[in-house]
Amino acid sequence: MWKKSESEEFHSQPVPAPQIQPEPAPRNPAPQNQSRERAVIGPTISIKGDLTGDEDLLIEGRVEGKVEFPRHSVTIGKNGTIKADIYGKIITVEGTVEGNLYGDEQLIVRHSGTVRGNIVAPRVALEDGSNFKGNIDMSPKGKSGTSSAYDDLTAVN
Repeated sequence: MWKKSESEEFHSQPVPAPQIQPEPAPRNPAPQNQSRERAVIGPTISIKGDLTGDEDLLIEGRVEGKVEFPRHSVTIGKNGTIKADIYGKIITVEGTVEGNLYGDEQLIVRHSGTVRGNIVAPRVALEDGSNFKGNIDMSPKGKSGTSSAYDDLTAVN
């Protein structure tokens, strides 16, 4: 009778659905803040004097004086020992600080952190196990009669 051509035989067979495999996740996704500049004061470095700058700062060494990074994050690492007032946007304490802390946005004292001084920041977190002695002022930013930590700094100078 009728003979099927090769093209008809090819099209009459079921065509398997293409297998779609999800793209693999990147092996080492970069954190969003990794692209930001960050200065590091290593554990063997000791500084006496004032520190200022326009980048995030990690302190693992010793600092005596004043630390002024009002528009950037300041982190006191587990090995950090500070005898200074600290001004920063976000301040994180994992080591030891003796001085007042002025955070424009937030201040965090980690479980390994010790603070002897006053804290002024709109948001404050003291982790369980942290050590703190001083006063905390959490007046909201922008409320009449209050000013930012940087404004407090410039008013003193």
